[in-house]
Amino acid sequence: MQAIKVAGCIPPLLYSQLFVKIPVPTSDFSGQAVIVTGSNTGLGKEAVRHVVRLGAKNVIMGVRTVSKGEAAAEDIINGCQVSSSVIEVWQLDMANANSVKAFARRAESLDRLDAAILNAGVQTMKWSTAGDYESHIAINTINTTLLSMLLLPKLQASAKETGQRGRLTTVGSDLMYFANLAELETTGSIVQSLSDEARSRSWFSQRYAQSKILLFWLTHELSKRNPLTQDSNVLITVVTPGGCESDLFRDDIGPVGKAIFKFMSGLFSRTTEVGARTYVHAVSSELDAEAHGKFLMDAKIGADGMNVTSAQGKKLAKKWNEEVFTMLQREVESEKGS
Repeated sequence: MQAIKVAGCIPPLLYSQLFVKIPVPTSDFSGQAVIVTGSNTGLGKEAVRHVVRLGAKNVIMGVRTVSKGEAAAEDIINGCQVSSSVIEVWQLDMANANSVKAFARRAESLDRLDAAILNAGVQTMKWSTAGDYESHIAINTINTTLLSMLLLPKLQASAKETGQRGRLTTVGSDLMYFANLAELETTGSIVQSLSDEARSRSWFSQRYAQSKILLFWLTHELSKRNPLTQDSNVLITVVTPGGCESDLFRDDIGPVGKAIFKFMSGLFSRTTEVGARTYVHAVSSELDAEAHGKFLMDAKIGADGMNVTSAQGKKLAKKWNEEVFTMLQREVESEKGS
């Protein structure tokens, strides 16, 4: 099944990278407040630049290192020639659940929140943990979904007050199509299994792709639990920017590895500015309701893929979602009671 899955994905992905032109965003963000996480560099920074250019009144940059965020904000403010009041830089460490909760609490104080782009993530070949979990699982899936759940009430309330549909997108990857699900086949807890270093070593080259299909399963389930209604008028999606020039992969791979990576990147990768256009599309007010719970690729709704539609994918998604949402719901309820 894995070979069939990979073979079926390669042609459309090559077509996407080589021939699809992502349109420059023209959506009007006037008067709106937007959160972009992981935004001091790369795709996140370019997404901020786009929404500022398109008239956003307030953009919150969620960054791990505030000084780097402030430098990025200054560059955007000067480049777009807007008031320094348009951008705020807030500290956010996606590896730390308490930091995620503190960021969400701070967001509750905003006058309004119209859209959020949850871009912060990690990609590495070095084993590490964040809290109780392996880093990819903690940052790319669990804490990203926790932040989605914590920001959702503010987005819902703002949508009701303004009459404008809210938009929440988490950043996935088309690598989710390739992810090998075999490691997830365990009789016990999937979360605990993925955070077992000895068990995970032989699978670790798959971990980033795995984290992205796990994120899609969670975000799709979140959209089902929050259907578009008058009281929950927030469009929830997952977006991939495609293969882009990025510093997401920061491992020391040596001069030869860097040369090969740079060469391959030059052949196939989009610029960060072009990739960030997909983020803006995912939170544009024109996005149709049919996108709710969908995977967005090339600025349109993409295919779910075999990891979503197959019997194995459905079975594992059900188990994963039940396990993680049970855990995260306790965190959300605890926040409500604090």
